[in-house]
Amino acid sequence: MSSSSILQSEEQFLCSICLDVFTEPVTTSCGHNFCIACVTMYWDSKDLCQCPLCKETFYRQPELRVNTTLRAVVENFKKMRDRSKDESPPKPGKVPCDVCTGTKLSAMKSCLVCLASYCETHLEPHQIAPAFKRHKLIDPVENLEDRICKKHDRLLEMFCRTDQTCVCQFCTEAKHKTHDTVPIEEECGERKAQLGKTEAEVQQIIQERLKKVKDIKLSVDLSKIDAEREIADSVHVFTALVRSIEKSQAELIEVIEEKQKAVERQAEGFIKELEQEINELKRRSTDLKQLSHTEDHLQLLQNYPLLVCTPPHTKDWSEINVHSDLCVGTVRKAVSQLEETLNKEMEKLPEVKLKRIQQYAVDVTLDPDTAHPELILSEDGKQLRRGDTAQNLPPNPKRFNKYLIVLGKNGFSSGRLYYEVIVKGMTRWTLGVARESTDRKGIITLRPEDGLCVVYRRDVNVYKASNSPPILLSLREKPQKVGVFVDYEEGLVSFYDVEARSHIYSFTGCTFTEKLFPYFSPSDNDDGQNSAPLIISPVNHTC
Repeated sequence: MSSSSILQSEEQFLCSICLDVFTEPVTTSCGHNFCIACVTMYWDSKDLCQCPLCKETFYRQPELRVNTTLRAVVENFKKMRDRSKDESPPKPGKVPCDVCTGTKLSAMKSCLVCLASYCETHLEPHQIAPAFKRHKLIDPVENLEDRICKKHDRLLEMFCRTDQTCVCQFCTEAKHKTHDTVPIEEECGERKAQLGKTEAEVQQIIQERLKKVKDIKLSVDLSKIDAEREIADSVHVFTALVRSIEKSQAELIEVIEEKQKAVERQAEGFIKELEQEINELKRRSTDLKQLSHTEDHLQLLQNYPLLVCTPPHTKDWSEINVHSDLCVGTVRKAVSQLEETLNKEMEKLPEVKLKRIQQYAVDVTLDPDTAHPELILSEDGKQLRRGDTAQNLPPNPKRFNKYLIVLGKNGFSSGRLYYEVIVKGMTRWTLGVARESTDRKGIITLRPEDGLCVVYRRDVNVYKASNSPPILLSLREKPQKVGVFVDYEEGLVSFYDVEARSHIYSFTGCTFTEKLFPYFSPSDNDDGQNSAPLIISPVNHTC
């Protein structure tokens, strides 16, 4: 019995409650069959006594008896199913014997004369009978008819090197008579030798690659060790610097506080002296006032010299002050110089520089009014590519009509800005900034003095900066995402490889006097090699 017929029969003997082959099957009055235990348990869990399948209601729980006929059929089915499981058909990938009936055993050999495959038992005649001993036996294969010449119905036992195909002996005497033909065994021998040589070469390449992997892993480990050492040294240096600064700060605060206390003590002494002089002067003022109002002429004349002619005992306070020169300006200047020097040294690292300038990221959108007619812009103004034909666009004085250029929608005339552009998959592109008065209709010269600070890629691996003359850039890697940074007041335009976090080029000492706009150009299609879009990417500040 085939497996498909067994499965088909098995479905007829499944209990609809437990979904397994019946055990002690019973039949209800409505004609449905169940395991006696299953249907009894089902009824015990319900208030109504119904058939689990058709829901026919019984006024009382039926008294069920095992359906002996059905039980016998089920038992017979189980035996057949178990017997079918015990039979072991040829394993996947094994060739069955063509002589076996019923369950086919796996073939041991295939005969190229008989065009049949034989198991160990049915192979015996080929090993015993003299007539069969001349037959050619090979390891078992399927589709033996594919080894027979379709034209002459003969075994393919020759190989035509001229046509690189297998042929029979009759073919070598007809169509392939003048061709270079050899026995299949000879050609296979040569091919195997070539395969061995190729395999050896492949193994050598594998070993070289494995060695390279090992070298790279070793380099990573060494780099990790160097990085950890650099981190430790940096932490040590900065920790020592912070401690030194904290110590100097504490000492400076202590000096300032001590000087302030001295000033306060000195001030208290001066105030005490001044208060004493004030009290003395107040007494003299009172005496003078009383003397000026006296009617005793003799007393006035006698006391006058003492109060008027004799000056009070006071100090000259005009040159006296309590200001303390703390002399912290030198310290402050030294700290500022240290900070400036440290920042300059840190910014020599492109990774640090790029991370710092990414804070000036702005949202850049392409301006369709400036786009060349052959450029196709996305609806959100973040992507552009070159189309196959020029679009019929309304005339616009802002539009470039000679070169494949588009500008950003918003210009700027002060401050700093930064944006990133994906150039992955492109073989030619130009990025940078352009001044507002750049000629839109005529010839454009790419140079800073004409207000164009750009870098561009041409051909396979040619990168240049638009200087006078253009500067050939030597880049270790092909940038996939380019960052553009502009400092208007400083006259600086810098380009970075965002993924490699490396510096590409900087225009310095530029003088900007008018609005600048982000500049984009995908160049030509380069025979279909430059069809990828140029994409303005959001800036990831956590890179």
